[in-house]
Amino acid sequence: MKRDSRMPAEAEPHERTWMAFPPPNQTFGEEDSPTLAEARRVWAEVANLVARYEPVTLVAGVGQAGAARCLVRPEVDVVEIPIDDAWMRDIGPTFVHDQHSPTGLTAVDWQFNGWGAQSWAVWGRDKHVAAEVAALASHPCHRSTLTTEGGGLHVDGEGTVLLTETVQLDNARNPGWTKEQVEAEVHARLGTTTALWLPRGLTRDYGEFGTRGHVDIVAALLRPGVVAVHHQTNPAHPDHEVSKEIIELLATSVDARGRRLQVVELPAPTVLEDGGEFVDYSYINHYVANGVVVLCAFDDPNDALAADILRNAYPNRTVELVDARPIFASGGGVHCITQQQPRSTL
Repeated sequence: MKRDSRMPAEAEPHERTWMAFPPPNQTFGEEDSPTLAEARRVWAEVANLVARYEPVTLVAGVGQAGAARCLVRPEVDVVEIPIDDAWMRDIGPTFVHDQHSPTGLTAVDWQFNGWGAQSWAVWGRDKHVAAEVAALASHPCHRSTLTTEGGGLHVDGEGTVLLTETVQLDNARNPGWTKEQVEAEVHARLGTTTALWLPRGLTRDYGEFGTRGHVDIVAALLRPGVVAVHHQTNPAHPDHEVSKEIIELLATSVDARGRRLQVVELPAPTVLEDGGEFVDYSYINHYVANGVVVLCAFDDPNDALAADILRNAYPNRTVELVDARPIFASGGGVHCITQQQPRSTL
């Protein structure tokens, strides 16, 4: 179905940011666990930071609103709906400008099956979150036939979308789908015309609790014609070869407007391992909101370097750093826990 729609770039004006409050589950731990308390603290820290720049709605599970309100600023809206997990980028809707919508926006509700039916994942509630968020936002919602997540795509707002072969072509997500079929559905929903496919994501993302290659930890379109790529400079880390391959691929790619992409290499943190595993710490997984870039920090010498690079990329925004190690310990970063609602065209 072809619609006159367009997914704006993340840096375009927002109406608000949506987040979810970590519930007790296998990811975060039980109700009284220190791991759940730490996750809730850092999720609230991000919500409070973003709320200084634009409205924020925090979705809490049934009976969890009180705990959420104890941690967030009064201006953060807290609502209750049933949820399984707290990765709003993936379970929430993708909002697009739509000239046929009476509100100027439409929410795309992708099929969600726990990142490819992962053995540990539960998604009976989360598969309904996108439609419920759309209803709370008072915008129409359209259900896609494609199984994917918001972290699995990135757009420039001018027709280009980044995808990953191991996500959209994952047999546990979309068995039998071809690249052409995926592209047709993505373009119809997002108003894009050119898909740039990455062959894979970062190494740790293929571990037990990974997403199997989300693009938003590997590459991000900073603005039309410019893409930032995770650059692991240390040959001792397996992502050294991964990032080298992706940098070379994108440096020879052409976007929807026919531009050869300019690649900005965003260096990985210097730390290589955590708990005996190679880390997937990445500055690519930042969030761009009204007037601010919320950047993952890791108490690492490269935090300052990444901040300087993004200040140059977003000269009219303040770069704010958040220690993202507790978020990465649960399986994602700042971008993974946020989802933008663009400002309506009406």
